[in-house]
Amino acid sequence: MAPLYAPSLHSRLPLVAFLLETLFLLLFVFFVKIEQQTGRESDRKLFISSYAEFQDVHVMIFMGFGFLATFLVRYGFSGSGFNVLLAAMAIQWAVLINGFLLPQRHHRREIHISMKSVIEAELCAASALVAMGAVHGKTNPVQLLLMALVEVTGFVVNQWILRTLLSADPVYSIMLLHVFGALFGVMVSWVLHREGIKPVHEKEKTDRKTGLFAMLGTLFLWMFWPSFNSALVGDYRWERGLKLAVIYGTYLSLAVSVVMAMSVSMLTSSKGKMNMVHVQSSALSGGVAIGVAMTAVHTPWIAMMIGFCAALLSALGFQYMKSHMLFAFECHDTCGVLSVHAIPGILGWFAHLFLRLASNESTIAVKFAVHHICVLLITACMSLVMGTATGLFLKWSIWRPQQDRKCFDDQAFWEFPNLVVQK
Repeated sequence: MAPLYAPSLHSRLPLVAFLLETLFLLLFVFFVKIEQQTGRESDRKLFISSYAEFQDVHVMIFMGFGFLATFLVRYGFSGSGFNVLLAAMAIQWAVLINGFLLPQRHHRREIHISMKSVIEAELCAASALVAMGAVHGKTNPVQLLLMALVEVTGFVVNQWILRTLLSADPVYSIMLLHVFGALFGVMVSWVLHREGIKPVHEKEKTDRKTGLFAMLGTLFLWMFWPSFNSALVGDYRWERGLKLAVIYGTYLSLAVSVVMAMSVSMLTSSKGKMNMVHVQSSALSGGVAIGVAMTAVHTPWIAMMIGFCAALLSALGFQYMKSHMLFAFECHDTCGVLSVHAIPGILGWFAHLFLRLASNESTIAVKFAVHHICVLLITACMSLVMGTATGLFLKWSIWRPQQDRKCFDDQAFWEFPNLVVQK
């Protein structure tokens, strides 16, 4: 029998989605225009290159994250379905909020949409999907929609602060999406925590079928992550060398992280076997870490070392940190985003700091260190504060499930005609 709280979504989700989509449509009518191409050969080649990268990032957002979210047996339909819903809404809102706040997107009260602006919007949506992983299976679609919109708003405001007050590099500021999204989601999960959640909940199980689909999502993410990191690096002649370095470095870092993830998973297993949940998560940690440090990495061995350390920390964190966080801080991180995204992202931040300090003179190095530390502190504070505020809003102002329900499942949201769903 479906849970008692399912009927409340019949009126709330369609109403909220309809109102939000109507608002977005009106804003697009009055403010958004398509950026016109000049017709020059260089612009045509730039568009072709950007469109190829857009396709790669698009596959990552909807197929990579979507399949990866199917690992729970009783939440597979909701994991992939809500991923599409959140990403579609978040991308539209990110196009608007980027255009309103970031000056290079706003021309005479008009937002000029281009391939680059759409890629930026999808990266902002990726930050919201990272945050969704922390509350996976514990929130309804209305809560997820509102949470995603607030998260994207906070992330873009954070970028505006970094670029305006600290003159941070745009590519560097947007690649902090992993740290921002993970900390935001963990704080929301901490506020929404309910007494009685066990370290291994009865609905927090995987099987062969869901594990296979989740591994498929990991493969999509792993294959296209070089495009994810390099999409916003310019194709101009003076930036072409940096773009190639980012692509090669990301690939090598990912390759090392796969090997380390499988090795650490076997070492930490009492039976000496690989845990596919560890592999699905930690295999991507090298791409997360190198994405934050990529503008300072110019040699292959450094990229490989970053992937090595990222996978090691991520796998150990996924193995031991999740249960300890629930015990010590009463924070249940469903997908382990703290180990998969936050820790590798902070590791990449440290690598970027040390590499820049090693290449600069002492006076310049001190100024850069202070600037670099301020960037991370502002990002962390923004994500923690906004995550806490969002969690409180969702907990006390929006419909709450019955307290004896620790987790949702697919039966709460999806109809299965002529199909017997396992209880």
